[in-house]
Amino acid sequence: MSKHHNTAPVQEWRTAAAFRAGDKQRKHYLQQWQLEPDGKPFKTYACWLQPVYYQQQPAMLKIALEAEEQRGGLLMAYWNGIGAARVLEQNGPALLLERLNSTPVLAEMAHNGQDAAASRIICEVADLLHAPRSAPPPAQLIPLEKWFEELAPAADKYGGILGDAHLIAHDLLRHQLEVSLLHGDLHHGNVLDGGPRGWLAIDPKGLMGDRAYDYANIFCNPDQEISGAPGRLAEQVAVVSTAARIEPSRLLRWIIAYGGLSAAWSLNAGEDATIALRAAETAYALLSS
Repeated sequence: MSKHHNTAPVQEWRTAAAFRAGDKQRKHYLQQWQLEPDGKPFKTYACWLQPVYYQQQPAMLKIALEAEEQRGGLLMAYWNGIGAARVLEQNGPALLLERLNSTPVLAEMAHNGQDAAASRIICEVADLLHAPRSAPPPAQLIPLEKWFEELAPAADKYGGILGDAHLIAHDLLRHQLEVSLLHGDLHHGNVLDGGPRGWLAIDPKGLMGDRAYDYANIFCNPDQEISGAPGRLAEQVAVVSTAARIEPSRLLRWIIAYGGLSAAWSLNAGEDATIALRAAETAYALLSS
């Protein structure tokens, strides 16, 4: 089964030496924060992770290998456990989070006739994350204008729906509404069951811009089977536009823009862009009807 989630730009500098340096940091913070390992460490393309116990509490140690991951950690700390996993410790590339149930509950819901309910849960979490705070947000957040930089050259190179996505994104970015701090990668796999604390987000990108952007990734997830089902995008536009209080045509335009951007990332990386392209094309057809 094909997975989508969000194909953000992947840095190519990560070498064996970078992973070794990250592993050294992991071992350092195990001692620094007096953590008890509760499973083997593992790595993704962007970080080291290890389940641990912290003061008898299940936690997850994360060592970022790139600036994007560190920026996400700053935003997690800023949210202070409201709508997101709670940060227990943070220093430089190291982040210690409360450990959540990693079972992909929302994806399972989408596959078991509860697709609309899963989307509404993501929208509820987005409301919490977008809510204004009294303290200023981290200065390192990336504006959407910069986040979309790869779309224009990709539109020139690949054409097709990417050209339409670029034109729509250009207009949306010039006339942003309800500017907020953004998760940047909000989908079924990044909203987890926090038990009594409710549904909680993890792994933000740390962006700033029109809040409607944060809902677009729902339409490319949880996988190709669900996102590509006939009529699914139109049905979920009705659900999300109501739950998120966003006019349907505006939401469709952000889906096209996001789909084009995600496809650009995938195509530039030599990866399959089918899900993102289909979402953009379907949304464009609905917008034009």
